[in-house]
Amino acid sequence: MSFASVLVLNGPNLNLLGTREPHIYGAETLEDVARRCREAGERLGLAVDFRQSNAEHQLIDWLHETRSAVQGIVINPAAYTHTSVAIADALSAVAKPVIEVHISNVHRREAFRHHSFVSAGAEAVICGCGTDGYVFALERMATILKNKGKQ
Repeated sequence: MSFASVLVLNGPNLNLLGTREPHIYGAETLEDVARRCREAGERLGLAVDFRQSNAEHQLIDWLHETRSAVQGIVINPAAYTHTSVAIADALSAVAKPVIEVHISNVHRREAFRHHSFVSAGAEAVICGCGTDGYVFALERMATILKNKGKQ
């Protein structure tokens, strides 16, 4: 089976999963999510490169560095969703399919969380599905990449 490479990026504070507001984000750690993503990737024929940073510039640098090496991007920009034109621009410059993921349903939360700079360029947005959203995003990405290969 040939593997398409997918970058899974996580923004600020997601390193605290499992301990930060578990009533919102659940009890799984980021390492648990990474493991689930790698397992899903194996099943779907995707090589998953899973990364997290609290620094906006690091996320942008990773997007620039991997743009010729990956076929798709799954991103949970966390708080940068609502503030970072720079990340939205970097995703656009990479010119790969993007799926945006949020663990919580951002539309049931504070009003400032209702706007995303990333969504306009995303193939899909998955929110409110807990950490299962990452697996759903990888399943969707596999379909997008498979269909893209048929063109």
